[in-house]
Amino acid sequence: MGTSSEMLVRFGRRCGQAKESTEIKNSGDQVLYPPLLPSKEDLRQVTIIPHDEWKRIVDSLDDLTRKAACLRAERKAKKEMHFRSQEMAKHWTNTYAGMRQQKLEDKKKRDEEIEAERQILDLEEEIYKQGERKKAIEYAKQFQFYQTERVKNFHSGLLLTRAMKERDAQIEFQKNKIKSDKKWEEQLKLNIEKAFNEEQEKAEKRRRDRVALANDHLKQIKEHEEEEERRRKHEEKDAEEIKRQNSLYEIEMRKKLEKKKEEINENRRLFFEHMNDKNIIKAVEQQQQEEEDEKMRKFIKTKKRITQIMKEKEAETRRIMEEHRERINNFLSGPMKEKLDNEDLIIARDIAEAEAEWEKREKEKYEKNKADLKAIAEYRDIVMKNKEEEERQRKIEAKEQLLAVMKADQFFREHEREKKRKVDKEHREVQDAHIQQMAKNKFNAKQAKQAELEYWQLTEALLAEKEKEFQDYAREVIEQESDSTNKYIYPLVKAAQERPGGGRGPVFMARGGLRPSYQAHDATGVQLPFYNSQGSKCPFQKSKGRLGFTW
Repeated sequence: MGTSSEMLVRFGRRCGQAKESTEIKNSGDQVLYPPLLPSKEDLRQVTIIPHDEWKRIVDSLDDLTRKAACLRAERKAKKEMHFRSQEMAKHWTNTYAGMRQQKLEDKKKRDEEIEAERQILDLEEEIYKQGERKKAIEYAKQFQFYQTERVKNFHSGLLLTRAMKERDAQIEFQKNKIKSDKKWEEQLKLNIEKAFNEEQEKAEKRRRDRVALANDHLKQIKEHEEEEERRRKHEEKDAEEIKRQNSLYEIEMRKKLEKKKEEINENRRLFFEHMNDKNIIKAVEQQQQEEEDEKMRKFIKTKKRITQIMKEKEAETRRIMEEHRERINNFLSGPMKEKLDNEDLIIARDIAEAEAEWEKREKEKYEKNKADLKAIAEYRDIVMKNKEEEERQRKIEAKEQLLAVMKADQFFREHEREKKRKVDKEHREVQDAHIQQMAKNKFNAKQAKQAELEYWQLTEALLAEKEKEFQDYAREVIEQESDSTNKYIYPLVKAAQERPGGGRGPVFMARGGLRPSYQAHDATGVQLPFYNSQGSKCPFQKSKGRLGFTW
């Protein structure tokens, strides 16, 4: 029984042997951990599977998951291998891609070298073109400098100086060559006379040119004065026209205001007349109503009096008949009473019928009078109500008309105020426009004056610079010419001392050192000379006349 209760190994090399207990015992035979299988389970019914078999079963169950994981791992490995291959083969030069990349890099390098060479060539060409432009600008400046009037005059003096030196050299040469040749002397005299005559003709021509220029200047001055006079007259005419238009406008506005006031007064007068007429009509109608009411009261009073008189007469008639009946009764009360009984009955019956008829007529008459009085009272009430309604309607209409007139008057006043406001606004706008125009004109004049001052400052600076450049150039030329000789440099010095302007008057320093021309005021119009002497030998009165003074 002890062996049967032990666990036997059914498979493996220990098949049939007792299996060791899985419980862990300590030194005191105490169980610390429970067995791996339940204690109530029959171990003989438990199947033991080998590890390989168990692994096979587990693998068969997890086959799809393992295959998917393998595929993912293979794809990842291939991708990593591809990346590594690309990284390794990226710098290889013996492949098609490497060769193509190498060619592209070589081509890019060649293009960069060519571009660098082109940039160097462009820079050199730009420097060369800049130098050419600088040379052209310098040549243009020099050419422009040589084309100025002062430089031309200076060059003329230089040419005269060189011509004088050449002439003296030729004269000296001829004198040394043929001193005894009289013909040469005569020819020289003829040449000198000819040159003198030519100089006189040139001087006369210059004088005529100056006279023509002076006349032209006088004509231009006169035209400018006439133009200024016309402009001034036109401005005066425009000012008078504006003043006349303003006066006409003011007169027209005053007329309009007077006309509006007259219309307002006329409307007010017509309104008051209308109200007076309405009051008069109302008083007349009220008087007529009072007269009708008085007539009505008199008629009613008369009617009542007549009714009272008729009642009194009827009562009197009834009383007389009663008395007559009593007398007849008393008179016939005797022997004739029986005889007259029948007659009394007949008379009584007739009297009763007559009285009944009379009462009936009186009652009808009374009813008729009552109906007439009621109709008269109703008619009076209706007439009074109609009169009251008409009076109320007239009051309402008069009030509405008054309100309409007051509203029209208010609208007219508002319209007039609006028109006046618009006119004032237009006047203010025109005044503001005039003020803005005046301010703009003043600002433009100030700007023009400032621009003119700046222009003259720039002009003076430019003239000073040009004067310095000319003086430097003239000094260099005079020094070069004075190295050979000092005899004939006077024309150069004179041309260098002349200021721009071409005149012979005093220097005008306010305009960059200009030397203007001053012409005589007589018929000759020649340019006045400039003498720097201590006194004048000319008559003073004649000089004043030539200058244009009259006192």
